[in-house]
Amino acid sequence: MDLPTSEAAMVFRRQDPESKDAGQELLELLKNPFADQLQGASMYSALAISLSFTAIATIFFSLVRPYHQALYAPKLKHADEKHAPPPIGKSPWAWFTPLWKSSEAALISQIGMDATIFLRFVRMLRNMFLCLSLIGICVLVPINYNNGEEALINDKTDWFSRITPEYVWGTPMWSQVVVAWVFNIIISGFLWWNYRKVMELRRTYFETDDFQNSLHARTLMLFDIPKQGRSDEGIARIIDQVAPNSSFARTAVARNVKDLPELITQHDHAVRKLEKVLAKYLKNPDQLPAARPMCKPSKKDRAFDTYPPKQKVDAIAYYTQRIRQLEVEIKEVRASVDKRGSMPYGFASYTDISEAHNIAYACRKKKPHGATVTLAPRPNDIIWVNMPLSKAARSRRAWINAFWVILLTFFWIAPNAMIAIFLVNLGNLGNFWPAFQTSLQKDTKVWGVVQGILSPAVMSLVYLVLPMIFRRLSQNAGDKTKTGRERHVLANLFSFFVFNNLIVFTLFSVIWTFVAGVVDRTSNGGDAWKAIRNQDIGNGIFISLCRNSPFWVTYLLQRQLGAAIDLAQIYPLVQAFFLKKFSSPTPRELIELTAPPPFEYASYYNYFLFYTTVTLCYAGIQPLVLPATTLYFVIDFYLKKYLLLYRFVTKTESGGVFWRVLFNRFIFAVILSNLVVLLTLWNRGDGQRYQFYSVCPLPVLMLAFKIYCRNVFDDKIRYYSTRNVRKHPEAGMQKEDRQRSERLASRFGHPALYKKLITPMVHQKAQNLLPSVYTGRLTDGREGGADDLMSVSGYSDMYALNNMQGGKPGKAVDGVPGFEFVSESHMDFGYYKNRAEFAEDHGGGEIFGRPGEIIRPNTPGSMLDGSRPGTPVSGRSTPFGPGGMPRSGTGLSDTGYHGYQGFRPAPSRGFTPPPTLPEQSAMRNPMYSHDNSSSSGLVHNAQPPSMSPVGGHRRDMSTDHGMRTPPRSHSPGPSMGALGGGPLGYSGLAQTEYSDGTPGETPQYDYFRAGSRASRRNPGQGW
Repeated sequence: MDLPTSEAAMVFRRQDPESKDAGQELLELLKNPFADQLQGASMYSALAISLSFTAIATIFFSLVRPYHQALYAPKLKHADEKHAPPPIGKSPWAWFTPLWKSSEAALISQIGMDATIFLRFVRMLRNMFLCLSLIGICVLVPINYNNGEEALINDKTDWFSRITPEYVWGTPMWSQVVVAWVFNIIISGFLWWNYRKVMELRRTYFETDDFQNSLHARTLMLFDIPKQGRSDEGIARIIDQVAPNSSFARTAVARNVKDLPELITQHDHAVRKLEKVLAKYLKNPDQLPAARPMCKPSKKDRAFDTYPPKQKVDAIAYYTQRIRQLEVEIKEVRASVDKRGSMPYGFASYTDISEAHNIAYACRKKKPHGATVTLAPRPNDIIWVNMPLSKAARSRRAWINAFWVILLTFFWIAPNAMIAIFLVNLGNLGNFWPAFQTSLQKDTKVWGVVQGILSPAVMSLVYLVLPMIFRRLSQNAGDKTKTGRERHVLANLFSFFVFNNLIVFTLFSVIWTFVAGVVDRTSNGGDAWKAIRNQDIGNGIFISLCRNSPFWVTYLLQRQLGAAIDLAQIYPLVQAFFLKKFSSPTPRELIELTAPPPFEYASYYNYFLFYTTVTLCYAGIQPLVLPATTLYFVIDFYLKKYLLLYRFVTKTESGGVFWRVLFNRFIFAVILSNLVVLLTLWNRGDGQRYQFYSVCPLPVLMLAFKIYCRNVFDDKIRYYSTRNVRKHPEAGMQKEDRQRSERLASRFGHPALYKKLITPMVHQKAQNLLPSVYTGRLTDGREGGADDLMSVSGYSDMYALNNMQGGKPGKAVDGVPGFEFVSESHMDFGYYKNRAEFAEDHGGGEIFGRPGEIIRPNTPGSMLDGSRPGTPVSGRSTPFGPGGMPRSGTGLSDTGYHGYQGFRPAPSRGFTPPPTLPEQSAMRNPMYSHDNSSSSGLVHNAQPPSMSPVGGHRRDMSTDHGMRTPPRSHSPGPSMGALGGGPLGYSGLAQTEYSDGTPGETPQYDYFRAGSRASRRNPGQGW
């Protein structure tokens, strides 16, 4: 094909003939970068390869699954009775039965609300495209095929080109109008039906035990609190301005933790580095390497300047000393938390869920005293580093984040085109690189394999890294919750995919041809504006859509490959093989390898929305995209259902709040498809444009439909109750006592205040060898008493215990303190699933029997069940009797220490303590016994430390005889909740004392406002 003259072509003409040909070839490829790819694509081969590979992967999975349950069904092994999926037989096809029989109501407790909404969304797409496929194939295909202009059709015209409207004009295009209206009605019907079902699922979720017993369900989160309101009383007054008739709330303002989270992060990093160094150095205990491992000091180390520049140091000694220094710093910082100022955010908890949601609903459009009042998320959902940000800081960061997202989206246009030109077809690269062309012709088969692998590998790597980039940008933009961050990641990914992979793909050749034509005419002396007007860019876009449509059919047919790879879990298999065979994995890495992985909702939702957008846009152009997409969702629905039931977990449960983001993107996809129909009718419709104008109302109607659904469903989905706030007639001492026992500040406090420091884990085979290579100590003074071992704040994960030999209390074992030795048989997630360090990335421990936010051991006033002492939980009696004293036969001593859950044992010299209660980890699988015979000691043989009674529950003298009186003395400053969740505050020091010196409860807000009825009548006055 002769290229039009352009400035670029003229440049190549002034060079040698070889350069001229290369330049012309480049211009031709830029005009139509996907031409060769489309000519070589075969829908028949794509369908055959896709279905055959999917069948092979499914058969492979069915045969291997019964013998690798740890990989293909880890939740069946680790989940507790309440969240356990249906059992599966050992026969190869036994996994089909649970997929057919599992009801949606049962899925809410088995896989969570987020996963249930995900499966409902996929099921909606499957059913929707089944209906759309039937109409598109039965109506559009015969009309387009039989009404094409014969003068433009010849023997070389492919049949899949004839079923597009490229060769159709005039009256037959009314079929596009009718199908567009029918499609919009069907899509709207499915969206409305599922919107209503999502609302019903949310109402059902509100009544579940998990929601009703959770603290976050009846807690409000306040941020942007003004300086004069940053106290417990200030939070109560802010809420009182909007809901003056509300009952008494338990309030807690946050404290400044400063650099404590960063110190804990550095500590975790140092521990993992030490584990990696020891695992590599002690891989073969019988033959150690000649040289000890070396490393460069960390630049974050405060003593970095004291080390010789550019000189490596002994890695084992350095990381040991680094861990010790960080532990000392963390202990000192935790001890000084109470001396720091309050932060502009806090929490208020109520007894009734309805009242909390009523207040949140009343505050949804109000800013009392400039503060924002919303429903509190789960504590593990909060991004604490962004909570103190002001509104101006968040706005500034949001603009910066939008700039980087836009820049990244536009920057990817050029690499995307180069990949499509050169990696998809290496022959194009040979046209510009003679030496490579010679090699390409010599080794055709080898480069053919490379061509088939290179492009998908590069694109997969990009799409694997892209969510990480958007996740980091969203977090830097000021997102307050992880689930909110994931919704923004989904939105950014969808925008990126639609722009680069759909719009740019369609318009790239059109725009380049348009520019080349204008340059050609202006270079010959023509008028630029006239040249622009003579270019029919609308018709060029329409022709590009028709000629690119076979690619999308092939692309959608090949999506089955990704679903089959997901089911077969090929990547985890390969990763585990290489990790064990060609690396030196640490015990921690091997344990994490057996854990249920988290499900990437943002990525999967983005793929489904992108496939949906492409299919809807090309449905009127190439109806074959409809059955191709339908086939994908029919197969993938059951494959994803199995993976969510038996393998994947939800890392942070949001309760199904993804639906609104999905709905909005779906509305956008429908509107974009309507614009494609309008473009088709503008270029191929009748001369009077009646067909064009008859479709114009559809985008407006879709926007009206969106507004209708928002007004009808959103409030019922978000809020448990939306009634007016009225004070309950029985709201009094019983509720106040319950709120007092819940220690709001300790449960919604910053995790850095209570997070347990992880202990270096070493393989047990290196236990005897470690003393010879270890020259230091990880801890400072841990052989002393409790005061030496526990941080002043009372949040340390260590306590005063010498390491005891199993069966011989009081006799210490030989070895190195500060390490946890793990035997080969215990390198399984089942033994550590209730440890926060392992569970927080694998479902938060909630599906494993650890109630998450309800339990926060080692915090002041924290109970095992999170409720009042002696109160049964979920129908089970607790080990505590009245007054918080232990019951007989419960394994608790009179000191209140529980050998398993109360505290995590200190790092031992030669033993691996059982991390969970026996009845929790072994009640479903008899193979998990807690007889750590492979270890050299058991923690439950040690004498427990002396402590106060569990929970620290004491009688509040200010509430005797039904009277609410203030304490005998009240120290000035913020109230107890502000200083830290419990009568002893964050640092274990009493914040309020009676005259006899005993710590007491801080008066509730009712005490402050009872003396000033005028302030209640006018809440805006005074703080």
